[in-house]
Amino acid sequence: MGHSKQATLGFRVHSGWTALVTVCLEKGAPVVLARERVYLVETFTYEFRQPYHTAEKMLLGQAREFIERVRDEARRLAHRAIHGLQSDLQKQGIALKGCGLVLASGRPLPELEKILASHALIHTADAELFREAIVHSGARLGLRTEGIKERELLERAGRVLHVQPAGLMRRVTELGRPLGSPWSQDEKFATLAAWLALTAPSTRESKLRSDSSAA
Repeated sequence: MGHSKQATLGFRVHSGWTALVTVCLEKGAPVVLARERVYLVETFTYEFRQPYHTAEKMLLGQAREFIERVRDEARRLAHRAIHGLQSDLQKQGIALKGCGLVLASGRPLPELEKILASHALIHTADAELFREAIVHSGARLGLRTEGIKERELLERAGRVLHVQPAGLMRRVTELGRPLGSPWSQDEKFATLAAWLALTAPSTRESKLRSDSSAA
């Protein structure tokens, strides 16, 4: 055996949970090794899954504390899931190279007071909190997360992987066949994000990127 095989994790995050797919390349073609739904809150209720909606009804100090608590929990659960998969892969002689994360529009959020005053921002902030937990946990494990906006995902994947977008979705649907359902758009988009992260250069360019994001 030459160098060890590499795998990546792909995520499409929702409020309080994420679809998570593990992808590796075999003879240059992607293979889905695992698929799971990871809960990012201990108590899967509206109150915790929509922390900013919940915080909206609180005093600012309480709101801040509540959101911090949910954020810490989400980071801990994300870390546990990613670390667990990293260990499983290691036992199979597969190195976890990084993560691919499907993003929303990606506009930076203002401070808490402004978020809580806007219903649209509350929605954005809820999902963003759980996406951030993935990035944070990956970084703690020394993994780079390659974020890609959902509306650019197919076009970019088509370009990088040299497959027409329609053919690409067929291909990703096929990749999930051995696993059975659920293989919804969540898993398919997570797979594409992982596949893209797998093709991303891992040396100098990633150093530049992580330097700029650390600022």
